[in-house]
Amino acid sequence: MKKSITLYGITNCDTVKKARTWLAGQAVEVSFHDFKKQGVPEQRLDTWMAAVGWEKLVNRQGTTWRKLDAAAQAAVTDAQSARALMLAQPSVIKRPVVEWGGTEVTVGFAAIDWQQRL
Repeated sequence: MKKSITLYGITNCDTVKKARTWLAGQAVEVSFHDFKKQGVPEQRLDTWMAAVGWEKLVNRQGTTWRKLDAAAQAAVTDAQSARALMLAQPSVIKRPVVEWGGTEVTVGFAAIDWQQRL
């Protein structure tokens, strides 16, 4: 049975591009959800936070985070404040977020880990 895989991210993100290219090279069918065009699905965000934790989802190394003022960064202290920020600024979410068959969630791209999941 094939897993349904959904990749969430932003089209022009280098890591998302790498991940999509890698998956295409594995001849894997993937649904792509673009945060910029389609927004962040709130129910999915809650699922991701439960699966991997808000700390892993907030990309503190990214440009979007660095552009936030210190007060906005300091305000992200728990799941609720992180969720509000991720909904308001989808680019702050570490990418890609991948749902593997609706049961597992990963954040970021790791070819070795992904190969095992396929």
